[in-house]
Amino acid sequence: MDDQSRNLILATALSFLVLMGWFVLGPILFPNAFPPAVEETAPVADATATGTGATDATTPPAPGAAPTPGTEIAGAPTQDRAAVLAQSGRVRISTDRVAGSLSLVGGRIDDLQLLDYTVTVEPGSPTVTLLTPPGVANAYYARYGWTPWAPLTAADVPGPTTVWTVEKGDELTETTPVTLRWDNGKGLTFRQTFSIDDNYMFGVAQSVENATGGEVKVSPYGLLVRQGMPPDLKNFYILHEGFLAMNGSPGVRDQLNQFKYKAAKDFDPSATEGGPAWTMDVTANGWIGFTDHYWQSILVPKADQAFTGVARYDAASDTFLSDMRLPDVTVAAGASASADTSLFAGAKVWATLRHYQNEQGVFRFVDSIDWGWFFFLTKPIFRVLHEMHKLIGNMGLSI
Repeated sequence: MDDQSRNLILATALSFLVLMGWFVLGPILFPNAFPPAVEETAPVADATATGTGATDATTPPAPGAAPTPGTEIAGAPTQDRAAVLAQSGRVRISTDRVAGSLSLVGGRIDDLQLLDYTVTVEPGSPTVTLLTPPGVANAYYARYGWTPWAPLTAADVPGPTTVWTVEKGDELTETTPVTLRWDNGKGLTFRQTFSIDDNYMFGVAQSVENATGGEVKVSPYGLLVRQGMPPDLKNFYILHEGFLAMNGSPGVRDQLNQFKYKAAKDFDPSATEGGPAWTMDVTANGWIGFTDHYWQSILVPKADQAFTGVARYDAASDTFLSDMRLPDVTVAAGASASADTSLFAGAKVWATLRHYQNEQGVFRFVDSIDWGWFFFLTKPIFRVLHEMHKLIGNMGLSI
């Protein structure tokens, strides 16, 4: 064996020892450099959460429990996108970064294009479409509502087929929010006010006014619905695509939870959710949604907001759902209640995610990017490259 071969073998062995030493001793010597481990397999699905509307298999759900996949998307998609968009009243979304519309049916955010990106690099390639309405293949959208508690029923609260009216605003832009209104005809008035910043973060303010003459109990929620596997799924073993959830509650070790779509189909069955489901109870600092290779849609409560996050799958309609269920509220006669949350729907740009994390308090939002097994190397190296690129203007030279 010549010296060159011997040196190569020695260098490989030493590199292996250094990596193994880092994995073994790193968490002990440098605990702050090692975020909690990522959960890759489905834990027990059901969990009891007193006061949040979440129940386990032994606790009967409240009347009119959270929406089910079967009621979200009716029938097989048979129409093209333009035809479906024309079937409902809509409010235009227009910013420098995104374009699309809100549907007055269901109050959905279900039509969104990312103006900075095209499907391919070829001239004339279409703009990337992130969200798509139900009734179209691969429907993907966000909807918000209130779960009713007895004696209220599902008909007393807005649902997937509720027709909202525009109370204020005729176009959603960075400077002009839009408010939708629905009156149930029995003394309850619901409103949804949508806003959007100059990047990809929507604000969603839900409210209910009670003029019934008695108190009512409801639970606000946000819902991301995705029918079928994404058509452009990379399905690469080192790249995460699927459910993504953060639980930053004190004492929680496995804060970042990742489940691929195939893994979601193997969640433990939940009688209360009507199929395979996974649940997390968050006391603070959490979010839940879906991530793709380049894009993601994430439901984001306020940093100090407790909520129950649910990832579930409906086999009958081949639908994946991410739920954000906020605590129950009792609304006295003549009073009102509100819930303010956010929705990120856009590109996974490091600087943008870091802005939301550092400036708006979205806990560990940069970790919605899949940094891989060697995150302790990839994260700092990427930041150095990012700063060098800002100075040089050329990523090749930065590398």
